[in-house]
Amino acid sequence: MSATIELTHATVLFTDRGEGDVGRTAGPAHAEILASRAAIVERYHVSSVNAAHQVHEASVITVAGGSGYRVGPAKADGLLTTSRNTAIAVHVADCLPIAIAGEGGVAIVHAGWRGLAAGVLAHGVAALREAGVAGGLEAAIGPGARGCCYEAGAEVHALFSGYAASHAQHLDLAAVAAAQLLDAGVHVISDLGACTLCAPAGLYFSHRRDGADTGRQAGIAWLR
Repeated sequence: MSATIELTHATVLFTDRGEGDVGRTAGPAHAEILASRAAIVERYHVSSVNAAHQVHEASVITVAGGSGYRVGPAKADGLLTTSRNTAIAVHVADCLPIAIAGEGGVAIVHAGWRGLAAGVLAHGVAALREAGVAGGLEAAIGPGARGCCYEAGAEVHALFSGYAASHAQHLDLAAVAAAQLLDAGVHVISDLGACTLCAPAGLYFSHRRDGADTGRQAGIAWLR
């Protein structure tokens, strides 16, 4: 089932296959994707859900509002809003969806190894501070490929050699993310702990397990 984490100032939703495919990048399922997106807006009573075209980098953009479930046209791997009841989303199928929130603002980022190496979490925290979000920040880490299953080459391991995140050939991206959040000043971190690769009964879409034309689940956050 989809999971909801309540931070002090924001609600964070991590969807799974039960909420449908919300962001497939290939294949003929466009009508089904639109239906899944519309159902999420209605089910969670938000005015809009806003996503961008993700490019595995570190840029963070600000979203003011709107209606419906909207994607693009901007390219970014992080979104931020200071508008209440306006949701922001990233689409994932092994990369980590991570929300960061404080009083008056919430950001959500798409964090695969490229984004983590590029500093997407630090960019998200900096964007919140620049938007006037003061005080303590909290984060929520959603489902993704975990250290139990995520194999990476030596060149990727080398990028994160400063973190205790390597287990033989496996790399724990969630451990890297948590350490980077702490480095950025985020000291309250909730981690769903779910692995998209080995979750029971194909609970999540997984690019590595199912191939490039698999669906996408979402990480969605909004200020209450």
